Amino acid sequence: MTILTCHIAGIGALAVIMFWLGCNNTPVIYPERKDIIETVYASGKIISENEFKLAALGNGAIIKKLVKDGDTVQKGQLLYVIKNEAARERYDAALKSYQNIVTNLSDQSPLLNDLRLSLQNASVKCSNDSLIYHRYKALWAQDIGTKNNLDNVYASYQVSQNQKKIAEQKYYAAINDLKVSHSNARSQLTASDKDLQEFYIRSDRDGVVYQTFKEAGETVYTNEVVALLGNQNSQLICLAVDQQDISIIRTGQPVLLQSDVTGNTIYKAVVSYIYPVMNEQDQTFRVDALFVDQPALSFIHSSIEANIIVQKKNKALVLPRSALTGKDSVWIQVKKNRKKVGIQTGITTLDHVEILSGLNEKTPVLLNTKNDAP
Repeated sequence: MTILTCHIAGIGALAVIMFWLGCNNTPVIYPERKDIIETVYASGKIISENEFKLAALGNGAIIKKLVKDGDTVQKGQLLYVIKNEAARERYDAALKSYQNIVTNLSDQSPLLNDLRLSLQNASVKCSNDSLIYHRYKALWAQDIGTKNNLDNVYASYQVSQNQKKIAEQKYYAAINDLKVSHSNARSQLTASDKDLQEFYIRSDRDGVVYQTFKEAGETVYTNEVVALLGNQNSQLICLAVDQQDISIIRTGQPVLLQSDVTGNTIYKAVVSYIYPVMNEQDQTFRVDALFVDQPALSFIHSSIEANIIVQKKNKALVLPRSALTGKDSVWIQVKKNRKKVGIQTGITTLDHVEILSGLNEKTPVLLNTKNDAP
């Protein structure tokens, strides 16, 4: 529920002048000018700014817990280690396969060195057979030698050319195969490393560990929360505002709040963000506020009650709400008679209402406690 509170500044309360009108004994009051503040009540809690729950990504028994409640941590710092023998074996196998392929692609590769030597030998033989063939061909042009000898050396030259092409194809095919294997092995290594890292729970930002939920030796399951972290010296006020009042809430509005932990101490804050989606369970909207002067509070999730200051007017013309008949009418005294008049109201609080028009400070208003005709 939304509660509107009113702070009235001035000397004394509204003066109530008692006129005994016939047998009705109806009291008469006069509007007075006072300072009036309209506020919206909200409850909530103090949370750490950038607060988040750290969850496990893998199943298993916790073998190491490296932090305790209240520790300051840095981004990437290791907090928990989960038992991971199987994942470690998969990673080691993937790493070994990757390293072997890297070696086979290097200058020290036995496979590529053999293929490279075969290609060099084939190239040398092809060059030699080419020289022999062209020598015999030149001699044959001079009618030296026999046609059979020329045909034989030409055949040898053709064979050596084919052997060279085969050696080239084997060499470059091996390189291409190794490159594909290298890409696959790298992908497998990356995947196995990612799987392994799921057993190492790390902080993804700088902050403080407010609470841990698991101890060494306990079993943790995927997506189970193991720790609550947040900013160390920056708190955020998380408020719940009733749906009937959210339309008058604006960013920048002042907030006065009290915490159950600090008792009567009043803190000042300002509305920083209004969430657009309603919580259907309690029909409230979340409103965040920031402390004006950040208090030295080392605790979070403490309950708070707050008043969001919506409007404030100095020396406003006000009446008790009990003097109204309905929402926009009052009974006034005109000489010895009674008259119902319409009024325009402004700020309305739990006890008082601002009068914008229809009355003045000299208008005698009949105090009607039952909100019907006197």
